[in-house]
Amino acid sequence: MPELCGSTGLTDQLIRRVPLDREIVTLAARQHGVVARRQLAELGVSETVMRDRLRRGLLVPLHRGVYAVGHRRLRREGFWLAAVLAMGPDAALSHRDAAALHELRPANRERVELTTAADRRGTRQIAVYPRRRLDPLDVTVVNAIPVTSVARTLVDLAEVLPAARLGLVVSEAERRGVFDLNAVEAALARTRNRPGGGRTTLRAVLEEHRRRGAQLIRSELEERFAALVAAAGLPRPQTNRWIGDFEVDAVWPERRLAVELDGWAHHRDRTTFERDRIKANALAGKGWRVLRYTHDAVVRRPAEVAAELTAMLAA
Repeated sequence: MPELCGSTGLTDQLIRRVPLDREIVTLAARQHGVVARRQLAELGVSETVMRDRLRRGLLVPLHRGVYAVGHRRLRREGFWLAAVLAMGPDAALSHRDAAALHELRPANRERVELTTAADRRGTRQIAVYPRRRLDPLDVTVVNAIPVTSVARTLVDLAEVLPAARLGLVVSEAERRGVFDLNAVEAALARTRNRPGGGRTTLRAVLEEHRRRGAQLIRSELEERFAALVAAAGLPRPQTNRWIGDFEVDAVWPERRLAVELDGWAHHRDRTTFERDRIKANALAGKGWRVLRYTHDAVVRRPAEVAAELTAMLAA
């Protein structure tokens, strides 16, 4: 699938024309540069006006009933949404393209993969999984694009990826903090009548996940912290564990002690700073004691960190 960006003077022509054209441009701006015929009709665009805009190149056909506005120099998100719009309101991006939108694997396919409850046929540009139930819990919206949830995406991927590659996607979901085992189990239950061996593949991957106890050491900093704990003779913590709505780097549940590790790039933006404060306050409200250690503290002052941990675990 091409990845293009930029613009031409055609969009500017639209903006300078009648208010209706400005409405079309405004809609397209919210939708990565694409619009559907049914949306144009809702704006009051007649067939005569639509044919005129097509003739002058102000609407550029992408799929049947879906157009780029002003030009077809779209980013990947534009092609994704155009495919979803082409398959109707019951469609959602799915399988490998859904995983790419969730940033769980690279986007490397020419045909966009979609799932829909309707009876639709694919095209040269769109691969469709038709007549499949999409529970509201299985669909979300990411960057203005209807897409299957992470949990449903993992279930769908299990029918098109081998176990090894599926395991990599699960690991990436864990690394990004978006893996929810309960949600995956629920999505499996909702698709229990699906034929094929995908369920068996996913079950095997989940079993491996359980066997490892989901205790994944995700970074060099976490590895150094684990080595520090071991060298100090302290009990091994549980790592990357969920406490309520928050994932914590290391916890000693029996001592209600939690540790958060801040790497070099941590806290570069206000959103991250605020989120960490919310997490710390929520943990404190549940009776947890929270310690934070920077990369510098773990690497350059391990004795101080070990001494503080020893005291807190003994308290």
